Amino acid sequence: MKTPVSFFKRGMLASLISAALLPAAQAATEWHDALSDSKASASFRLRYEGANQDNAVKDASALTLRTLLSFESGEYNGFSFKADLEDVTIVMGQGDYTVGPAGYNPGEYSVIADPETTELNQGYVQFKNDGLTVKAGRQIIALDGHRFVGHVGWRQDWQTYDAVSVNYKVSEKLNAFYAYLNKRNRIFGEAADIDSKDHLLNVSYQDDFGKLTAYAYLLEVDNNIDNSLDTYGVSYAGAYKTDSVKWLYNAEFATQSSEAAATDYSATYAMLEAGAVVSGVTAKLGYELLGSDDGMYGFATPLATLHKFNGWSDQWLGTPGQGLQDVYVSAATKFAGGNWLFVYHDFSADEASSTVDDLGSEINIQYTTKIAEKFSFGAKYANYSAGDIKVDTDKLWVWIATKF
Repeated sequence: MKTPVSFFKRGMLASLISAALLPAAQAATEWHDALSDSKASASFRLRYEGANQDNAVKDASALTLRTLLSFESGEYNGFSFKADLEDVTIVMGQGDYTVGPAGYNPGEYSVIADPETTELNQGYVQFKNDGLTVKAGRQIIALDGHRFVGHVGWRQDWQTYDAVSVNYKVSEKLNAFYAYLNKRNRIFGEAADIDSKDHLLNVSYQDDFGKLTAYAYLLEVDNNIDNSLDTYGVSYAGAYKTDSVKWLYNAEFATQSSEAAATDYSATYAMLEAGAVVSGVTAKLGYELLGSDDGMYGFATPLATLHKFNGWSDQWLGTPGQGLQDVYVSAATKFAGGNWLFVYHDFSADEASSTVDDLGSEINIQYTTKIAEKFSFGAKYANYSAGDIKVDTDKLWVWIATKF
C-alpha cells in the first residue's frame, strides 16, 4: 500500500518534470509559429530598353528579365531573417548594349546599365522590439526620397548594402536611423561592387504640416587611400489641404566636403519645390542645385537613386565640375485607364565658363497601368537636347511585371 508520502513524492516529481519541459514546449510552439508565419514570393520584370545617341557609338537595345525569389521568416523572440536571390538575364539574344563598369561590350554601344548577373540581393537577420529594428547583413536602405541614399530600383540589378542598421521609432513623431556600411553592392554586377566605411545618420520629426529631417552621410571608399565625402543637410516636406486644393511643398539644403590626398573641395545643395493637387491633376514646379567649387568640382550623391532625378536619360549620373541647375515642371494625372506623368527639365551650369553654360533640356513621358490582377505594364520615353556639353539622346522603355 502506497503511503501519502510516496504520493507526495510522485506529484512533486511530475511537477518538476512538467516545469522542465514547459520552456521546451513553449520554444517549440514559438518556432512552429515563426515557420508558419514565413512567406515566400517571386517577382518578374521583363523590359525592353533602347538608347539612341548622336555620337560615334552604335545605338543600343536590350531585352532583359529580372527574377527575384524571396523568403522571409516569421519572428522568434523578435528575431527573423530575409533572403532574396536576384537574377538578370538577356532574353532572345537581345543584348546589343554596353555596361562599362561590368566590362560588357566596352565602348561599342550606348550604355544600358543592366548586366547579366545572379547574386544575393538581400540576406539579413533582423531583430524587432517595440520601436527598435536592427538589421545585420545585405539589405536595401532607402532614405527619404532616395536623393542621397537609395536602392536604384529602376535598374534590373538593384543597389544594396552590406551593413548593420538601427532604426528607432522614439515616438509617433520622432524617428532616428543609423547604419554602418562596409560594402556598396552597385547596379553593375558584383565585379563593380565597392568596399566602404560609410556612416549614415538620419533623424526626422513629423508635425501636423510636414516632416523635418536632419542627416549626416559620411562616406569613405575602403581603398587604402585617404578619402572622404561628408554631407550634412536638412529638409522639410509636407502638404496642406483646403476645400478644393492640396498644396505641396518641399525644401532642402546641404553642404558637402570632398577630401583626398591631392584635393579638397566643398559644394552646396539646394532644392525648392511647390505643387498642387487639383481635380485629379498633380502639378509641380521645382528648382534643384548641385553646386560647384570654382568650376572644378560638382556636388556628388554616389548612393542615390540617380535615375529618379535630373531627367530619365541619365545624363547627370555624375555632376559636372561646373555644377548643375535644374529647373523643372511636372504634371501627373489618370487617363485612358492608367497613370500619366510629364516632366520638362531645363539645365544650366552653376558656375559657367566661357565654353560651358547651357546644359540642355529634357522631356520625359511615362504611362503605367494594371492589365490584370497581378500584372502591370509601363512605357516611358526620354528626349534630351544637348547644350554646350553631352549629345542629343533618345531613350525608350517598355515593360511588363508581375509578383506572386
